[in-house]
Amino acid sequence: MNNFTYHNPVKIVFGKNTIAKIKDLIPANNKVLITYGGGSIKKNGVYDQVMKALSGYNVLEFGGIEANPDFNTLIKAVDLCKKEKVDFLLSVGGGSVLDGTKFIAAAVNYNGDPWEILTQKKSGKITKALPIGCVLTLAATGSEMNGFAVISRRETGEKLSFGSPLLFPQFSILDPQTTVSLSSHQTANGIVDAFIHVMEQYLTYDVNTPLQDRQSEAILKTLIETAPIVMNNPDDLDARANIMWCATQALNGLIACGVVQDWSTHMIGHELTAAYGLDHARSLAIVFPAIIENQKSRKFNKFIQYGKRTWHVIPADENNENDLNKAFDKVFNKTIDFFHSLGVKTKLSDSDLIPEKWAVNPEQTFEIIADRISKRGLKLGEHKNIGYDEIKEILNKCWK
Repeated sequence: MNNFTYHNPVKIVFGKNTIAKIKDLIPANNKVLITYGGGSIKKNGVYDQVMKALSGYNVLEFGGIEANPDFNTLIKAVDLCKKEKVDFLLSVGGGSVLDGTKFIAAAVNYNGDPWEILTQKKSGKITKALPIGCVLTLAATGSEMNGFAVISRRETGEKLSFGSPLLFPQFSILDPQTTVSLSSHQTANGIVDAFIHVMEQYLTYDVNTPLQDRQSEAILKTLIETAPIVMNNPDDLDARANIMWCATQALNGLIACGVVQDWSTHMIGHELTAAYGLDHARSLAIVFPAIIENQKSRKFNKFIQYGKRTWHVIPADENNENDLNKAFDKVFNKTIDFFHSLGVKTKLSDSDLIPEKWAVNPEQTFEIIADRISKRGLKLGEHKNIGYDEIKEILNKCWK
Protein backbone atom coordinates (compact mmCIF):
# COMPACT_ATOMS: atom_id res chain seq x y z
CA MET A 1 0.00 0.00 0.00
CA ASN A 2 1.29 3.45 -0.87
CA ASN A 3 1.58 6.22 1.71
CA PHE A 4 -1.43 8.53 1.92
CA THR A 5 -3.03 11.36 3.88
CA TYR A 6 -6.82 11.33 4.02
CA HIS A 7 -8.98 14.18 5.24
CA ASN A 8 -12.58 14.86 4.29
CA PRO A 9 -14.33 17.70 6.13
CA VAL A 10 -17.74 17.50 4.38
CA LYS A 11 -20.77 17.06 6.62
CA ILE A 12 -23.22 14.73 4.87
CA VAL A 13 -26.90 15.10 5.73
CA PHE A 14 -28.54 12.09 4.11
CA GLY A 15 -32.16 11.08 3.78
CA LYS A 16 -35.71 12.11 3.07
CA ASN A 17 -36.94 15.61 3.98
CA THR A 18 -33.48 16.84 4.98
CA ILE A 19 -33.47 20.07 2.94
CA ALA A 20 -35.10 21.84 5.89
CA LYS A 21 -31.84 21.40 7.81
CA ILE A 22 -30.18 24.12 5.72
CA LYS A 23 -31.15 26.69 8.33
CA ASP A 24 -28.99 24.87 10.87
CA LEU A 25 -25.96 24.80 8.56
CA ILE A 26 -25.56 28.35 7.22
CA PRO A 27 -24.87 31.29 9.59
CA ALA A 28 -28.02 33.40 9.89
CA ASN A 29 -26.26 36.68 9.08
CA ASN A 30 -24.80 35.43 5.78
CA LYS A 31 -25.86 36.78 2.39
CA VAL A 32 -26.49 33.61 0.38
CA LEU A 33 -26.27 33.12 -3.39
CA ILE A 34 -28.23 30.11 -4.63
CA THR A 35 -26.78 28.62 -7.81
CA TYR A 36 -28.72 26.26 -10.04
CA GLY A 37 -29.06 25.00 -13.59
CA GLY A 38 -31.87 25.16 -16.11
CA GLY A 39 -34.69 25.59 -13.64
CA SER A 40 -35.84 22.01 -13.01
CA ILE A 41 -35.62 22.70 -9.27
CA LYS A 42 -38.54 25.12 -9.68
CA LYS A 43 -40.65 22.37 -11.25
CA ASN A 44 -39.91 19.49 -8.86
CA GLY A 45 -40.42 21.38 -5.61
CA VAL A 46 -36.78 21.53 -4.51
CA TYR A 47 -36.56 25.30 -5.00
CA ASP A 48 -39.57 25.88 -2.76
CA GLN A 49 -38.09 23.68 -0.04
CA VAL A 50 -34.78 25.53 -0.20
CA MET A 51 -36.42 28.96 -0.06
CA LYS A 52 -38.57 27.89 2.88
CA ALA A 53 -35.47 26.71 4.73
CA LEU A 54 -33.76 30.04 3.97
CA SER A 55 -36.65 32.14 5.23
CA GLY A 56 -35.18 35.17 6.99
CA TYR A 57 -31.88 35.03 5.07
CA ASN A 58 -30.71 37.60 2.57
CA VAL A 59 -30.89 35.45 -0.58
CA LEU A 60 -29.79 36.05 -4.17
CA GLU A 61 -30.10 33.68 -7.13
CA PHE A 62 -27.98 32.75 -10.12
CA GLY A 63 -29.46 30.24 -12.56
CA GLY A 64 -28.51 28.92 -15.96
CA ILE A 65 -25.35 26.98 -15.09
CA GLU A 66 -24.96 24.47 -17.88
CA ALA A 67 -24.19 20.78 -17.91
CA ASN A 68 -20.41 21.00 -18.31
CA PRO A 69 -20.50 24.51 -16.79
CA ASP A 70 -19.12 27.22 -19.03
CA PHE A 71 -16.40 29.63 -17.93
CA ASN A 72 -18.14 32.68 -19.40
CA THR A 73 -21.39 31.91 -17.60
CA LEU A 74 -19.60 31.46 -14.28
CA ILE A 75 -17.73 34.76 -14.60
CA LYS A 76 -21.12 36.51 -14.53
CA ALA A 77 -21.80 34.87 -11.17
CA VAL A 78 -18.35 35.89 -9.95
CA ASP A 79 -19.13 39.51 -10.83
CA LEU A 80 -22.47 39.26 -9.01
CA CYS A 81 -20.79 37.91 -5.88
CA LYS A 82 -18.29 40.77 -5.88
CA LYS A 83 -20.96 43.40 -6.44
CA GLU A 84 -23.33 42.07 -3.77
CA LYS A 85 -20.62 40.98 -1.31
CA VAL A 86 -21.97 37.45 -1.05
CA ASP A 87 -20.92 35.49 2.05
CA PHE A 88 -22.04 31.96 1.20
CA LEU A 89 -22.72 29.91 -1.94
CA LEU A 90 -25.46 27.27 -1.96
CA SER A 91 -25.40 24.92 -4.95
CA VAL A 92 -28.79 23.39 -5.68
CA GLY A 93 -28.53 20.85 -8.49
CA GLY A 94 -26.23 18.16 -9.82
CA GLY A 95 -22.49 17.90 -10.13
CA SER A 96 -22.22 20.48 -12.91
CA VAL A 97 -23.88 23.14 -10.79
CA LEU A 98 -21.63 22.30 -7.87
CA ASP A 99 -18.50 22.25 -10.03
CA GLY A 100 -19.43 25.67 -11.35
CA THR A 101 -20.08 26.88 -7.83
CA LYS A 102 -16.62 25.72 -6.75
CA PHE A 103 -15.10 27.79 -9.53
CA ILE A 104 -17.15 30.82 -8.47
CA ALA A 105 -15.99 30.33 -4.87
CA ALA A 106 -12.35 30.30 -5.97
CA ALA A 107 -12.56 33.09 -8.55
CA VAL A 108 -14.29 35.68 -6.35
CA ASN A 109 -11.14 36.23 -4.30
CA TYR A 110 -8.62 35.58 -7.06
CA ASN A 111 -6.45 38.48 -8.18
CA GLY A 112 -5.69 38.02 -11.86
CA ASP A 113 -7.18 36.15 -14.81
CA PRO A 114 -9.48 33.45 -13.34
CA TRP A 115 -8.64 31.16 -16.29
CA GLU A 116 -5.29 30.62 -14.59
CA ILE A 117 -7.14 28.70 -11.88
CA LEU A 118 -8.10 26.12 -14.50
CA THR A 119 -4.78 25.95 -16.30
CA GLN A 120 -3.26 25.42 -12.83
CA LYS A 121 -0.33 27.72 -13.38
CA LYS A 122 1.53 28.65 -10.21
CA SER A 123 -0.03 32.09 -10.43
CA GLY A 124 -3.45 30.43 -10.36
CA LYS A 125 -3.07 28.94 -6.90
CA ILE A 126 -6.22 29.17 -4.82
CA THR A 127 -5.51 30.82 -1.48
CA LYS A 128 -9.03 31.81 -0.44
CA ALA A 129 -12.56 30.71 -1.34
CA LEU A 130 -16.12 31.45 -0.38
CA PRO A 131 -17.79 28.75 1.73
CA ILE A 132 -20.02 26.34 -0.17
CA GLY A 133 -23.02 24.23 0.70
CA CYS A 134 -24.79 21.72 -1.55
CA VAL A 135 -28.29 20.38 -2.06
CA LEU A 136 -27.72 17.50 -4.46
CA THR A 137 -30.38 16.64 -7.05
CA LEU A 138 -28.46 14.24 -9.31
CA ALA A 139 -26.29 11.36 -8.13
CA ALA A 140 -23.28 11.13 -10.42
CA THR A 141 -20.09 13.10 -9.99
CA GLY A 142 -19.28 12.78 -6.28
CA SER A 143 -18.49 16.51 -6.28
CA GLU A 144 -20.63 16.82 -3.15
CA MET A 145 -17.86 15.24 -1.08
CA ASN A 146 -14.62 16.36 -2.69
CA GLY A 147 -12.64 19.48 -3.57
CA PHE A 148 -12.45 18.97 -7.33
CA ALA A 149 -14.33 20.41 -10.29
CA VAL A 150 -14.32 20.41 -14.09
CA ILE A 151 -15.09 23.54 -16.13
CA SER A 152 -15.58 24.02 -19.89
CA ARG A 153 -14.74 26.97 -22.10
CA ARG A 154 -16.82 26.48 -25.19
CA GLU A 155 -15.30 29.37 -27.14
CA THR A 156 -11.92 27.60 -27.15
CA GLY A 157 -13.17 23.99 -27.06
CA GLU A 158 -11.52 23.22 -23.71
CA LYS A 159 -12.59 21.31 -20.63
CA LEU A 160 -10.23 21.36 -17.65
CA SER A 161 -10.22 20.06 -14.10
CA PHE A 162 -8.93 21.79 -10.98
CA GLY A 163 -9.10 21.35 -7.26
CA SER A 164 -8.20 22.66 -3.84
CA PRO A 165 -8.76 21.64 -0.20
CA LEU A 166 -10.51 25.01 0.13
CA LEU A 167 -13.29 23.84 -2.20
CA PHE A 168 -14.74 21.01 -0.15
CA PRO A 169 -18.40 21.86 0.56
CA GLN A 170 -19.01 22.61 4.20
CA PHE A 171 -22.08 20.39 3.96
CA SER A 172 -24.00 18.39 1.38
CA ILE A 173 -27.66 17.50 1.71
CA LEU A 174 -28.45 14.21 -0.04
CA ASP A 175 -32.20 13.62 -0.22
CA PRO A 176 -32.96 10.78 -2.67
CA GLN A 177 -36.43 12.23 -3.20
CA THR A 178 -34.84 15.04 -5.23
CA THR A 179 -33.68 12.51 -7.86
CA VAL A 180 -37.06 10.87 -8.53
CA SER A 181 -37.98 13.38 -11.25
CA LEU A 182 -34.80 12.69 -13.24
CA SER A 183 -35.19 11.28 -16.74
CA SER A 184 -33.92 7.78 -17.49
CA HIS A 185 -31.18 9.44 -19.56
CA GLN A 186 -29.96 11.46 -16.57
CA THR A 187 -30.24 8.51 -14.20
CA ALA A 188 -28.22 6.31 -16.55
CA ASN A 189 -25.57 9.01 -16.88
CA GLY A 190 -25.18 9.15 -13.12
CA ILE A 191 -24.77 5.38 -12.80
CA VAL A 192 -22.14 5.26 -15.55
CA ASP A 193 -20.27 8.25 -14.12
CA ALA A 194 -20.04 6.65 -10.68
CA PHE A 195 -19.04 3.29 -12.19
CA ILE A 196 -16.15 4.78 -14.17
CA HIS A 197 -15.02 6.86 -11.18
CA VAL A 198 -14.51 3.62 -9.28
CA MET A 199 -12.72 1.98 -12.21
CA GLU A 200 -10.26 4.87 -12.56
CA GLN A 201 -9.08 4.18 -9.01
CA TYR A 202 -9.46 0.40 -8.92
CA LEU A 203 -8.55 -0.99 -12.34
CA THR A 204 -4.80 -0.35 -12.32
CA TYR A 205 -2.33 -2.76 -10.72
CA ASP A 206 -2.02 -4.42 -7.34
CA VAL A 207 -0.16 -2.59 -4.56
CA ASN A 208 -1.61 -4.84 -1.83
CA THR A 209 -4.74 -2.87 -0.93
CA PRO A 210 -7.31 -5.62 -0.30
CA LEU A 211 -9.62 -3.41 1.76
CA GLN A 212 -9.73 -0.63 -0.85
CA ASP A 213 -10.26 -3.22 -3.59
CA ARG A 214 -13.25 -4.70 -1.80
CA GLN A 215 -14.67 -1.26 -1.05
CA SER A 216 -14.48 -0.50 -4.77
CA GLU A 217 -16.00 -3.84 -5.70
CA ALA A 218 -18.85 -3.24 -3.26
CA ILE A 219 -19.72 0.01 -5.00
CA LEU A 220 -19.54 -1.63 -8.43
CA LYS A 221 -21.72 -4.57 -7.37
CA THR A 222 -24.28 -2.26 -5.78
CA LEU A 223 -24.47 -0.15 -8.93
CA ILE A 224 -24.84 -3.26 -11.11
CA GLU A 225 -27.56 -4.75 -8.88
CA THR A 226 -29.45 -1.50 -8.28
CA ALA A 227 -29.32 -0.05 -11.80
CA PRO A 228 -32.10 -2.23 -13.29
CA ILE A 229 -34.31 -1.57 -10.26
CA VAL A 230 -34.11 2.21 -10.55
CA MET A 231 -34.33 2.18 -14.35
CA ASN A 232 -37.49 0.04 -14.26
CA ASN A 233 -39.02 1.77 -11.25
CA PRO A 234 -37.81 5.38 -10.99
CA ASP A 235 -39.95 5.96 -7.88
CA ASP A 236 -38.10 3.34 -5.83
CA LEU A 237 -36.59 5.52 -3.10
CA ASP A 238 -34.45 2.74 -1.64
CA ALA A 239 -32.83 2.21 -5.02
CA ARG A 240 -32.42 5.96 -5.50
CA ALA A 241 -30.80 6.23 -2.07
CA ASN A 242 -28.34 3.44 -2.78
CA ILE A 243 -27.35 4.92 -6.17
CA MET A 244 -26.88 8.31 -4.53
CA TRP A 245 -24.62 6.98 -1.78
CA CYS A 246 -22.63 4.88 -4.26
CA ALA A 247 -21.95 7.97 -6.40
CA THR A 248 -20.74 9.88 -3.35
CA GLN A 249 -18.54 7.03 -2.13
CA ALA A 250 -17.09 6.59 -5.61
CA LEU A 251 -15.24 9.91 -5.48
CA ASN A 252 -14.89 11.08 -1.89
CA GLY A 253 -11.26 9.95 -1.74
CA LEU A 254 -11.73 6.88 0.43
CA ILE A 255 -11.19 4.18 -2.20
CA ALA A 256 -8.24 6.20 -3.54
CA CYS A 257 -6.27 5.85 -0.31
CA GLY A 258 -2.95 4.12 -0.91
CA VAL A 259 -3.80 2.90 -4.42
CA VAL A 260 -2.46 3.69 -7.89
CA GLN A 261 -4.92 5.67 -10.02
CA ASP A 262 -5.48 6.02 -13.77
CA TRP A 263 -7.86 8.85 -14.95
CA SER A 264 -6.97 8.46 -18.64
CA THR A 265 -10.63 7.75 -19.44
CA HIS A 266 -11.59 11.10 -17.97
CA MET A 267 -8.78 13.06 -19.59
CA ILE A 268 -9.68 11.77 -23.05
CA GLY A 269 -13.41 11.85 -22.33
CA HIS A 270 -13.25 15.53 -21.43
CA GLU A 271 -11.82 16.24 -24.85
CA LEU A 272 -14.61 14.30 -26.58
CA THR A 273 -17.17 16.33 -24.68
CA ALA A 274 -15.45 19.55 -25.74
CA ALA A 275 -15.28 18.36 -29.35
CA TYR A 276 -18.71 16.86 -29.82
CA GLY A 277 -20.93 18.12 -27.00
CA LEU A 278 -21.34 14.59 -25.61
CA ASP A 279 -22.66 14.18 -22.09
CA HIS A 280 -19.76 13.59 -19.71
CA ALA A 281 -20.87 10.09 -18.73
CA ARG A 282 -21.54 9.16 -22.35
CA SER A 283 -17.99 10.11 -23.29
CA LEU A 284 -16.64 7.93 -20.46
CA ALA A 285 -18.65 4.92 -21.61
CA ILE A 286 -17.11 5.31 -25.06
CA VAL A 287 -13.51 5.81 -23.95
CA PHE A 288 -13.34 3.25 -21.13
CA PRO A 289 -13.65 0.10 -23.30
CA ALA A 290 -11.08 1.48 -25.73
CA ILE A 291 -8.66 2.08 -22.84
CA ILE A 292 -9.15 -1.50 -21.65
CA GLU A 293 -8.39 -2.86 -25.13
CA ASN A 294 -5.35 -0.62 -25.54
CA GLN A 295 -3.96 -1.36 -22.08
CA LYS A 296 -5.06 -5.00 -21.82
CA SER A 297 -1.69 -6.48 -20.88
CA ARG A 298 -1.14 -3.92 -18.11
CA LYS A 299 -4.62 -4.16 -16.64
CA PHE A 300 -5.11 -7.88 -17.24
CA ASN A 301 -4.69 -9.24 -13.70
CA LYS A 302 -6.86 -6.59 -12.06
CA PHE A 303 -9.51 -7.00 -14.77
CA ILE A 304 -9.68 -10.74 -14.06
CA GLN A 305 -10.06 -9.96 -10.35
CA TYR A 306 -12.86 -7.50 -11.18
CA GLY A 307 -14.53 -10.21 -13.25
CA LYS A 308 -14.34 -12.81 -10.50
CA ARG A 309 -15.55 -10.62 -7.68
CA THR A 310 -18.04 -8.40 -9.48
CA TRP A 311 -19.42 -10.53 -12.33
CA HIS A 312 -18.51 -13.96 -10.87
CA VAL A 313 -16.68 -15.00 -14.04
CA ILE A 314 -14.13 -17.64 -13.03
CA PRO A 315 -11.60 -18.91 -15.59
CA ALA A 316 -11.90 -22.68 -16.13
CA ASP A 317 -8.16 -23.02 -15.53
CA GLU A 318 -6.32 -20.08 -14.02
CA ASN A 319 -3.00 -21.47 -15.22
CA ASN A 320 -4.22 -21.64 -18.80
CA GLU A 321 -3.62 -18.47 -20.81
CA ASN A 322 -6.39 -19.34 -23.25
CA ASP A 323 -8.94 -19.76 -20.45
CA LEU A 324 -7.84 -16.50 -18.86
CA ASN A 325 -8.27 -14.67 -22.16
CA LYS A 326 -11.72 -16.18 -22.59
CA ALA A 327 -12.63 -14.95 -19.09
CA PHE A 328 -11.24 -11.50 -19.89
CA ASP A 329 -13.38 -11.27 -23.03
CA LYS A 330 -16.47 -12.43 -21.16
CA VAL A 331 -16.03 -9.80 -18.45
CA PHE A 332 -15.35 -7.14 -21.09
CA ASN A 333 -18.59 -8.02 -22.87
CA LYS A 334 -20.55 -8.07 -19.61
CA THR A 335 -19.32 -4.55 -18.87
CA ILE A 336 -20.32 -3.35 -22.34
CA ASP A 337 -23.71 -5.03 -21.97
CA PHE A 338 -24.22 -3.27 -18.64
CA PHE A 339 -23.73 0.14 -20.28
CA HIS A 340 -26.02 -0.86 -23.15
CA SER A 341 -28.70 -2.01 -20.67
CA LEU A 342 -28.81 1.60 -19.47
CA GLY A 343 -29.26 2.88 -23.00
CA VAL A 344 -25.69 4.18 -23.09
CA LYS A 345 -23.71 3.74 -26.32
CA THR A 346 -20.08 2.63 -26.30
CA LYS A 347 -19.02 3.80 -29.78
CA LEU A 348 -18.76 7.33 -31.14
CA SER A 349 -20.18 6.25 -34.48
CA ASP A 350 -23.39 5.17 -32.72
CA SER A 351 -23.76 8.44 -30.79
CA ASP A 352 -25.49 11.68 -31.64
CA LEU A 353 -22.52 13.96 -32.19
CA ILE A 354 -22.68 17.74 -31.99
CA PRO A 355 -19.59 19.03 -33.81
CA GLU A 356 -18.02 22.20 -32.47
CA LYS A 357 -16.14 24.58 -34.75
CA TRP A 358 -12.78 22.78 -34.43
CA ALA A 359 -14.15 19.25 -34.81
CA VAL A 360 -14.29 18.86 -38.60
CA ASN A 361 -14.08 15.07 -38.94
CA PRO A 362 -13.09 12.15 -36.71
CA GLU A 363 -9.53 11.75 -37.98
CA GLN A 364 -8.76 15.45 -37.67
CA THR A 365 -10.48 15.65 -34.31
CA PHE A 366 -8.47 12.74 -32.94
CA GLU A 367 -5.23 14.38 -34.03
CA ILE A 368 -6.26 17.64 -32.34
CA ILE A 369 -7.13 15.84 -29.11
CA ALA A 370 -3.89 13.82 -29.02
CA ASP A 371 -1.87 16.92 -29.80
CA ARG A 372 -3.68 19.01 -27.19
CA ILE A 373 -3.11 16.51 -24.39
CA SER A 374 0.51 15.95 -25.41
CA LYS A 375 1.26 19.68 -25.47
CA ARG A 376 0.20 19.87 -21.82
CA GLY A 377 3.18 17.64 -21.12
CA LEU A 378 0.93 14.80 -20.00
CA LYS A 379 1.44 11.07 -20.26
CA LEU A 380 -1.76 9.37 -19.23
CA GLY A 381 -2.52 6.18 -17.33
CA GLU A 382 -1.24 4.59 -14.15
CA HIS A 383 2.01 3.75 -15.94
CA LYS A 384 2.28 7.17 -17.65
CA ASN A 385 2.67 5.32 -20.94
CA ILE A 386 -0.25 6.76 -22.93
CA GLY A 387 1.05 9.50 -25.20
CA TYR A 388 0.19 10.96 -28.59
CA ASP A 389 0.24 7.69 -30.55
CA GLU A 390 -1.66 5.71 -27.92
CA ILE A 391 -4.32 8.42 -27.59
CA LYS A 392 -4.93 8.32 -31.33
CA GLU A 393 -5.17 4.51 -31.23
CA ILE A 394 -7.63 4.70 -28.34
CA LEU A 395 -9.76 7.31 -30.12
CA ASN A 396 -9.86 5.21 -33.27
CA LYS A 397 -11.13 2.30 -31.17
CA CYS A 398 -13.78 4.70 -29.78
CA TRP A 399 -15.09 5.42 -33.26
CA LYS A 400 -16.37 1.98 -34.30
